[in-house]
This record gives sequence, structure tokens and C-alpha cells, in this order.
Amino acid sequence: MTHSARRIGRTLALVLPVVLVLSGTLAVTSVPWAGQTSETQLLTASAQNVSVRAKPRAPQEVLRGKLLTEMQKQNPGTVLTHLQREVEASPSLAKHCMSIARSLGRAAVDRFGPTRAQSYSKPVCDTSFAAGVAQQSQGS
Repeated sequence: MTHSARRIGRTLALVLPVVLVLSGTLAVTSVPWAGQTSETQLLTASAQNVSVRAKPRAPQEVLRGKLLTEMQKQNPGTVLTHLQREVEASPSLAKHCMSIARSLGRAAVDRFGPTRAQSYSKPVCDTSFAAGVAQQSQGS
């Protein structure tokens, strides 16, 4: 799936529920038995159900998503190098490095198969990439 198709899908996934809730609220509040006849009351009722702002993603989750997306275009060795550089640039990500590397290992098995994925293993974040490859290989 292309990046733009994913972006459109994500946008629809966020906007569609809001539109449905808003249109449902307006439909219910505009029927005669709802007991509300003034336009101000209709607007107030619909404004209360406007979407709540999405909670921002943690930096490690943003990085994980970025690297997993990159894995679709690059080889795992390159992606692991980028992970290492990101952790060096932002030391606060170090405690999440092993978890991200395991995720990358699992994704590499899905894309390349266990043998080829293992060939990209590097000593980034201990041996977490290799652990992810092994974990995914056992599940496959």
C-alpha cells in the first residue's frame, strides 16, 4: 500500500467517526420528540460531541513507526544503522532501543524470511534485532 493511500486511510479513520457522531447528534436533536426547538440548543448539543484531540504519540513510538515504514523500502541493516543514530542523537530513546530493534527483527522476517533477516543482524541495542528474528521465526 502506498504512503498516500495509508495517509488517506488514516485521515478517514479519524474523520469518519466524528462526522457520524455529529450527524447522528444533529438527527436526534432535530426530531420533534427531542424537546428542543431553538437553533441555539441544536448547535450546543452538536458542539458537545466534537472530536477530542488525539493523544500525541510518544517519541519512541514515532521512531518505531518511522523505522518500520523505512523497512519496507530499505534493507534491515540500513534501518538498524538509522536506529543506532537516532539513539545516539536522543539518549532518552536508549531505554526503548531493545524493544524497537525486536520489532524491526520481526518485520524483517515478515519481509525477507528468517535466514535472510538474520544475515542483517548487527550489534545495535544488544542482540535485540536477532531476538526479534528468532521470535518471529518460531511463530511462523
